[in-house]
Amino acid sequence: MRWKLSVGVVMALAFLIPASPATARAATPGLDAACQTVERKVFKDLREFVTIDLDTATNTQVRLLANQLLAEANAESLPVLPRAIQQRLDGTAEDLRAFLKTDMQKAWATDLRISVARTLVDAGANVKAAAQKVLDAPGIDVYLAYLNEGVYEARALDCASQPTATPTATSTPTATPTSTPSATSTVAPTAVPSDSPAAPGGEGGGLPVTGVNTAAVAGVGGALLLLGAVGYLIGRRRRSRFVA
Repeated sequence: MRWKLSVGVVMALAFLIPASPATARAATPGLDAACQTVERKVFKDLREFVTIDLDTATNTQVRLLANQLLAEANAESLPVLPRAIQQRLDGTAEDLRAFLKTDMQKAWATDLRISVARTLVDAGANVKAAAQKVLDAPGIDVYLAYLNEGVYEARALDCASQPTATPTATSTPTATPTSTPSATSTVAPTAVPSDSPAAPGGEGGGLPVTGVNTAAVAGVGGALLLLGAVGYLIGRRRRSRFVA
């Protein structure tokens, strides 16, 4: 019961006690792999959390330190150290103390190396060169300097060397006008010959009627003239007889 109570006190103190002032620093904005301005991810020096003598510290002090390191490792999304610390917290006090004295920095260095390798994803030439240089000369101080400063400086160089995209004028196809008849254009009608004869005496300029019709009119006129002469002679004879 007393052990469970001490564990509860340690957990409460781990969240109430702030980190040391040396590790609390504000991060200036930086660029990510896509050249977008983001808040820098700060990797703290976990060695500065160890402010006690692990050989003479009490078990409560050791567990408090372990919980502080676990909280920071989870905040930095480290892949190895959080699991290793949690396993020791679930074990004995001696195992936890020994881990913090010897193996904690080994697991932490592995996490930092993995974090350096992650920066190579979609990286430019300057970031690749800087990261490779760090990986070729491993060390906790080298890892921290690259993750907190070096990678952002290299990204700034890569983003500055990228060509600025200039809009290019795209040629749009011009529609060729087709020869379509206009609504205002008039089409001259085609002259169609008519089969009907032009009316006599009309304005069409037709020839005067001759032949049989003219002879008939002349014959009728001559007959009338002859009948008039005969009638005149008959009337004259009757007048002579009546006078005699």
